[in-house]
Amino acid sequence: MSIQSINPTNGSVIKSYNEDTDTAVIHKIEQTHNAWLKWSEISFQERLTCLNRLADQLYKERANLANLMAMEMGKPIKDGAAEIDKCAGVCKYYAEHGVNFLKDQLIATEASKSYVSFQPIGVVLAIMPWNFPFWQVFRFLAPALMAGNCGLLKHASNVPGCALAIEQLVKDAGFPDHVFQTLMIGSKGVSQVIAHPYVKAVTLTGSTEAGMKVAAQAGSVLKKTVLELGGSDAYIVLADADLEEAATICANSRLINNGQSCISAKRFILVKEIEKEFTRLFMEKIKQRKLGDPLDTEHDLGPMARADLRDELHQQVVKNIEMGAKCILGGQIPVFKGNHAFYLPTILTGIKKGMPAYSEEMFGPVAAILTAQDTDDAIALANDTQFGLGAAVFTKDGSVGEEIARTKLQAGSCFVNSLVKSDPRLPFGGINQSGYGRELGSFGIHEFVNIKTVYIK
Repeated sequence: MSIQSINPTNGSVIKSYNEDTDTAVIHKIEQTHNAWLKWSEISFQERLTCLNRLADQLYKERANLANLMAMEMGKPIKDGAAEIDKCAGVCKYYAEHGVNFLKDQLIATEASKSYVSFQPIGVVLAIMPWNFPFWQVFRFLAPALMAGNCGLLKHASNVPGCALAIEQLVKDAGFPDHVFQTLMIGSKGVSQVIAHPYVKAVTLTGSTEAGMKVAAQAGSVLKKTVLELGGSDAYIVLADADLEEAATICANSRLINNGQSCISAKRFILVKEIEKEFTRLFMEKIKQRKLGDPLDTEHDLGPMARADLRDELHQQVVKNIEMGAKCILGGQIPVFKGNHAFYLPTILTGIKKGMPAYSEEMFGPVAAILTAQDTDDAIALANDTQFGLGAAVFTKDGSVGEEIARTKLQAGSCFVNSLVKSDPRLPFGGINQSGYGRELGSFGIHEFVNIKTVYIK
C-alpha cells in the first residue's frame, strides 16, 4: 500500500510513500519505548537544550517547510512561514518555562515531607490533522519532550511529507534516536497502535467523529486521551461595537488557513440594529482577499486541502440556500486549470435553526450570519450548539464583554474584541463535542505526566 501526497492546486501527485507494515509499526513502537527509558532520565538542562536546538532548526528550514505546506495542503506560503515561527516559539517557551512547570510542589501535611512530583509516563501517540500540519504536532511535541515523554505521530494521510519533515527536524536538532518517530499508516492501523502496551496515552486533533472512535478505543484499554475536536465558533457583535474593527477581525478569523481551522469564526451573531452595516463592512473585507496559487505571495487564500472536502463544503452551502438562506457572496467553485480544490469565499445570511450552517461545522471559507434581537438572544444563539471550542464578543464596554466571556459563553476559550487563537502561554481546548483536556501552558504539560504523590513519614 502507498500513501500519496497530492497538490490541491492542480491535483498532481507530488510523491508516493510506502505504508508501514504491521511488523514495521511494532518495531517503531519498541524503538521509541526503548528510547524513552533513557530519555526519561535525561536532565532538564539537556532536554531544554535539545528543544532550543529544535527551534533553531525550524527557523533554519522555515522557507522550505512553508513551501512544503503550500504544496501538500494549499496553505499560502506567508502563512506557512508564520506557522513555522509559531512552532519555534512553542519550543522556546517550554525550554524556558518547562523546568518550573515540572518542579516538585511541596504540600504541608502531618508527614515530615510530602509533595507532588511530575514524572513522564512514556510513549504518547499523536493523531494529527492536515490543516496546521506543523503547529498541531509541535504544540503536543514540545511539552511532551520537555516532560520526558517520547512521541509517535500518525499524521493525516495527505501530508506525509510534513510528517517526515518533523521527524527529520527532531533528528537534526540532536535528540536521541527514536525519541520521536512517524508512523506511515492509514486510519485503519491506529487501533493496533493504541492497543500496544508500550503506548501509554493518545492525543488527537480532528473531527468529533474521529475523537469518539479514538476515545472508545483508548477507553477500552484504559489509556489517557486528550481530544481537540471540531468547532463552530460564534462571534457576537453587540450594538455598541466598533464595527470597522470588528469586521476586520471577523474576516481575518473566518479566513484563517482558507477557512479550515477549528477555532476560526464560523457563526456571526449580529444584534439586529447593526446587522446591515456590519454585513456591508464584513463583505467589503472578504472581497479584498486574493485567491490563487499559494506559492505566490500576492495571494491571501489558496485552495482547500482536498477536492473532496471542497465538494462537501459546496454541498453544505447549496443545502443552506435550498432551505432559505441567502448567498450574498461567493457560493461557487471557481474556474482554474487542473483538478483543483479552490472555493470562493462565501457569505450566507438569514441562517435559521435547522439549516446546516446553524448546527454543523462549515470547514472552509464560508461565513454564516445569524440575527439576534438583543444581547441575551445573541448569547443564547451562540450557546445553542453541540460544540464548545471558542467564542468571541465585540463591544466597547469592556466590563460587559468580560462578563459575557467569563460566565455566559460556553466554550473553552472566550475572547473579547479579538479573534480566538492558541497561545503557548494559555491553555487551549474545548468542552462538549469539541473535546476535553488541555494543550499548552502549564495545564498542557501536566496532561501527560504521572502526577505522583510522595509522602515521607
